[in-house]
Amino acid sequence: MAARPDPAAPGERRRAIRSPPPDVRLGLAANLPQFTLLVAVNAFVGAMVGVERSALPLVGHDDFGIVSSTALLSFVVAFGLAKAITNLGAGAIAERVGRRRLLVLGWALALPIPILIGSASSWSWIVAANVLLGLNQGLAWSMTVLMKIDLVGPRRRGLALGLNESAGYGGVALAAAATGWLAAEYTPQTVLVWSAAAIAVVGFLLSVALVRDTGRHVALEQEGHAAGGRAPSLSRSFASVTYRVPALRAASGTGLVNNLNDALAWGLVPVFLSTRGASVAEIGIVAGVYPAVWGLGQIVAGGLSDRTGRRPLIVLGMLVQAVALVVLAASGGELGLAVGAAVLLGIGTALVYPTLIAAVSDAVAPVARASAVGVYRFWRDMGYVLGGLGAGVAADALGLSGAILVVAAATALAGVWALVDMAPRRAAAHSR
Repeated sequence: MAARPDPAAPGERRRAIRSPPPDVRLGLAANLPQFTLLVAVNAFVGAMVGVERSALPLVGHDDFGIVSSTALLSFVVAFGLAKAITNLGAGAIAERVGRRRLLVLGWALALPIPILIGSASSWSWIVAANVLLGLNQGLAWSMTVLMKIDLVGPRRRGLALGLNESAGYGGVALAAAATGWLAAEYTPQTVLVWSAAAIAVVGFLLSVALVRDTGRHVALEQEGHAAGGRAPSLSRSFASVTYRVPALRAASGTGLVNNLNDALAWGLVPVFLSTRGASVAEIGIVAGVYPAVWGLGQIVAGGLSDRTGRRPLIVLGMLVQAVALVVLAASGGELGLAVGAAVLLGIGTALVYPTLIAAVSDAVAPVARASAVGVYRFWRDMGYVLGGLGAGVAADALGLSGAILVVAAATALAGVWALVDMAPRRAAAHSR
């Protein structure tokens, strides 16, 4: 009998996924203990970023005398570039070395961060710490996302991503609010050091001791998929997600703009409020409300997208974010309006964030998921780079309110892009 032809397309790796043992099952209920553990781990991943949200821009402005918005946002640029590149590589490497190993490596890279912040003698040390933070987030957050998708299978994907992102940004919110409150009593740099150290140690120990790899679940899901059992090369995934497939292209572009406005919220909003008379504690409230609403809203949005489809929530979310930024720019730093804008921004981001990853996962085979999500997250987190550079230049040229309005316009345009390029007929055709 003649040998069966190799189903892999040119450029695909020749390593097939191993068959899973019979005791492996897909589904949230079947994997609830491990899923819950990964939710907790991702809360710590998010908290690593949250400790910087309210305090670090003030450290640069007050302790290191950074006046230029472009220079101040250099830490966001360093973080975003490191995270984006790591996302890109992690998705492809995860299929070879396993999700758990990369998760543990991500936490190992977080351990030196508090040392760099605590011993910083210049702003360049803070920038270096944020390079490590970007590597930590690119590995640890990417792996918790993939492992939850692996465990639940295709039917509850939106819910799984909503829970994952909710935990992560719940961690961001709690850490941002807590460090803002503590920074009003102690020096912001001291608060950053001790908070980051505690979070990094706990996250590392949980991942080493309790997390299990999910490669067998990927193999089980792949058995029921029409496509061949080989992962595409990184170059093929990069082309598909970046420009070749309209639905994936729109997801990448929309995600980039979403994180562009998050870079502004992280790097410039604390300074915007401070220069208009807000206290450190009040800044901590605004910095905490935004990711808190974002985090909690994703539980609802993720599950809702499983029923309504991805595109309506993505388009609505981007438009709500644009309105929120206009309100913030017009607030003049008044606390009530700033908190209202933070709530709106959180709602809009909650509608978009888990839904975009689910849309990317829907459009590719299980075995191609890691690399496709990695490419998407690369472009999404390049938004931090472009946001840090663009918002900084715009703020120096137009003022802080002007920079916020520029980002609001870009966010609204991204919503229109998603409306056009993520048309249901195109997404459905690609899935078939």
